[in-house]
Amino acid sequence: MIIQYNILAIIFIIIALSGSLILLAFKQKYLKNIALFLLSISVIISGFYIAELWIFLERIPLRTLGETRLWYTFFIETVGLIIFLRWRIKIIPLLSSLFASLFVITNLLSPENFDKTLMPALQSLWFAPHVIVYIFAYSLLGISVLFAVIGYFSKNNNKSEDDIFFMADNTVYLGFSFLSFGLIFGALWAKEAWGNYWTWDPKETWALLTWLVYLIYIHYRIKYKYNKKTSFGILIIAFIILIICWFGINYLPAAQNSIHVYS
Repeated sequence: MIIQYNILAIIFIIIALSGSLILLAFKQKYLKNIALFLLSISVIISGFYIAELWIFLERIPLRTLGETRLWYTFFIETVGLIIFLRWRIKIIPLLSSLFASLFVITNLLSPENFDKTLMPALQSLWFAPHVIVYIFAYSLLGISVLFAVIGYFSKNNNKSEDDIFFMADNTVYLGFSFLSFGLIFGALWAKEAWGNYWTWDPKETWALLTWLVYLIYIHYRIKYKYNKKTSFGILIIAFIILIICWFGINYLPAAQNSIHVYS
């Protein structure tokens, strides 16, 4: 499986980046169609590997960080393509493809020995929906931070900034909704697996912190909608906290005995 993943990973990176660069560089309609075709193929490749790994493992591939990175690659590439089709922003497919390629390269540099078994706590009906909903939320919020970075460093242009805010807000609202469902599903899973809805485990605490920072962004936008740089800054900080929650928490001393460090 690892050798096959290496091949598919290289093909994915070449196709995704080629499609997004063609889309960005050329205006001809037939080249745009080729670019969209390549980007669609990149989504199919990432989805195909997840499906193949699912069959091979005889379980949904969500147990390890490497497996969740596979899902993130699939979702963020898909979301980037959908957002282009919706709002025609040429830079987003390129940025989402770069983001996806970064996760693919991370998996190539840190290959895993896939284990077919699941620990008892993961043998729950809430396991798959909890993780999938979270990864999808992370993908949407990953796109929103791309809008924030574009807006934060762009020259002052009220029309342009208004458009960026509109797209950032919409992706945040949708991502925050899925983030909320992820928290709820996680609490229900925790009740079934460990007998308590909430234990203030380090992972749970950072997940709540992530949710609260995005909630702060939403409320700040409502009250101070013209303070654009600060809003973009909050969105960037929120995503940094999200990354710490997802990856960084495993390296914190307080999390070494965490029930969530099973990857």
